[in-house]
Amino acid sequence: VPSLIFLFAAMFIPESPRWLVKIGANQRARGTLARIGGEEYGDKAIAEIQATLNTHEQSVALWRELRTPYILKLLSTGVCLAVLQQWSGINIIFNYAEEIYRSAGYGVSSILFNIVITGTINLVFTLAALGLVDKFGRRALMLLGCAGIALSHTVLGLAYRSGTKGFPVLVLTLCTIACYALSLAPVTWVLISEIFPNRVRGFAVSVSVSALWVASFLLTFTFPVLHRNLGPARTFWIYAVVCLAGFFFVFWRVPETKGRTLEQIEYEFRGTARRPRSDASST
Repeated sequence: VPSLIFLFAAMFIPESPRWLVKIGANQRARGTLARIGGEEYGDKAIAEIQATLNTHEQSVALWRELRTPYILKLLSTGVCLAVLQQWSGINIIFNYAEEIYRSAGYGVSSILFNIVITGTINLVFTLAALGLVDKFGRRALMLLGCAGIALSHTVLGLAYRSGTKGFPVLVLTLCTIACYALSLAPVTWVLISEIFPNRVRGFAVSVSVSALWVASFLLTFTFPVLHRNLGPARTFWIYAVVCLAGFFFVFWRVPETKGRTLEQIEYEFRGTARRPRSDASST
């Protein structure tokens, strides 16, 4: 059923304006952009897209482009964001929920009920994030998420260390899930899709997403080892440290992409930022 819903919804997704410009369908691209930010925004965005595509046609080979400092900075930013999303430790709650709740003293029936609650919280706060990404911005949500998850993991570790079991552990786990669903879960994908310029976008997004799944594999593989040798408290503290490091990384390295085109984001990383329009979303 979810696949059918996605298939139906995909029919209403507009084609990428950059792809339309690339194949010469400028009017269709202008119409899509105008629906987002108005006619003036559409005309300006089309001009910027054409400029970057023309640059692409005249540019050096991709491997040489990737050696430029600001492209390397963008690529490393995308990879770090992808790794941060996974090593925030949330997926171990989904993948090893039964083991985590059993360590907290829950029985089989309670574990199953808690897993349902966990999934429900994830769904509700993910839906809530849809309306918050453009309202508060990507950077603010990422900072909030990293701080919230780090705090939840820290307190959860203290709960395990002190022998606290039952309802407090469930509440802390749900708080962690809520913070993740509001921030790192959706916003990481948004940022990865927005920060790369056209000429390296396909390659850079592929590298970032590959890093994400490699990090996911390593997280899933290492959790049982950490849990067995260090115990749940120290394991969650490790993830708390990762989230804290992620907070400072986002604060120092990740720009706000809300209301900016890909071209404007590239200008900023080049050190020639243009002031973004406040009435249009990144495209």
